[in-house]
Amino acid sequence: MKAEGHPEYHTINVKMTDGTEFQTRSTWGAEGDTLTLDIDPTSHPAWTGGQKQIQEGGRVAAFNKRFGGLSLKK
Repeated sequence: MKAEGHPEYHTINVKMTDGTEFQTRSTWGAEGDTLTLDIDPTSHPAWTGGQKQIQEGGRVAAFNKRFGGLSLKK
């Protein structure tokens, strides 16, 4: 195998959403960098079996918040 065709494989720290950390080897970042997860198996609905609100509302909620008080009544 050619040595220059492969990315550097090194040790990084992974920080879970609950604050726990562990070390693993990866091609992400540089040696010793910390990868902070937004969603992991302890918070993702696919693994927890429940619904967890990721965002507060959506486009419709933002529209209603901004223009909810308007009406066509005189």
